[in-house]
Amino acid sequence: MSRQDLETPCHKEQGPNEGQESGENIMTNGKVARRLALVLVALYGVNTMAAEITRYVRYDDGGNVSYGIEDGDSIHELDGAPWAGGKQTGKRVDASGVTLLAPAEPSKVIAVGYNYISHREEMSHEEPRPIPEHPPLFLKLPTSITGPGTDVVYPNDATDLHFEGELVVIIGKTASKVSPEEAGDYIFGVTAGNDISERAWQANDLQWLRAKASDTFGPLGPAVVTGLNYLDLRVQTRLNGETMQDQSSIDHIHDIHAILSFVSQYVTLYPGDIIYTGTPGSTAAMKPGDLVEIEVEGVGVLRNRIVAAE
Repeated sequence: MSRQDLETPCHKEQGPNEGQESGENIMTNGKVARRLALVLVALYGVNTMAAEITRYVRYDDGGNVSYGIEDGDSIHELDGAPWAGGKQTGKRVDASGVTLLAPAEPSKVIAVGYNYISHREEMSHEEPRPIPEHPPLFLKLPTSITGPGTDVVYPNDATDLHFEGELVVIIGKTASKVSPEEAGDYIFGVTAGNDISERAWQANDLQWLRAKASDTFGPLGPAVVTGLNYLDLRVQTRLNGETMQDQSSIDHIHDIHAILSFVSQYVTLYPGDIIYTGTPGSTAAMKPGDLVEIEVEGVGVLRNRIVAAE
């Protein structure tokens, strides 16, 4: 059974009641997604039962920045990044007394566009977009990364700033020319991310650098979590408390293993590098003062406030 066969019912032509999905279609799509999950297990050996879950954070404790393992109300300090072999030092700090930072410091930030049928439809008002053979890639910059609880700056000349809630993958070891079947061995864990996007710049600039990679346009966190079945995690976005996006990573057009494999054919990924895997459904414009929350199942909630540039 091909991926195309599995996806076809999810994006078939609509009838007279276009835009209104029936309960029968929802059930059909759910069955298709579950069948896809079973195929992924068969192809890649993915165990759908979650392993032991560990939460890794990066934090500032009175000016000292460290990685650690979150354990309830405490954090066990590590002597380095966990994907670099960091070990516990024996020091434990109170989680309430530290400031959480972005949980990774990547050398590169890869991102995937249009990776949900629902988002492709939302972004394709003028003409249908064909399903791509490979994941559509773009770059964000490491300097765009910001942590939980920080402010996202709305640039003075921006006019149409949108959220994009996403599941983000953290690379665990150097990956080059990796096959999809091997890809799971190179994934350390996952976290939540917000691929902040300025739509006017995205439409009019030569490339998406300014629209996607401006400072603070890459919220990340609150923790990197291992042991989750990242092929089927619910991703939600809330704007001022209202749910705006809600879909599972099981609905990715290109699953995480395919993404990592494709990227690694051209770009060497190092431990701690990250991949934003795409946003579902519709996005919406934000304004200064708005609070955006990205919640990934098993990871937690990434909260950031939008503020006007000084």
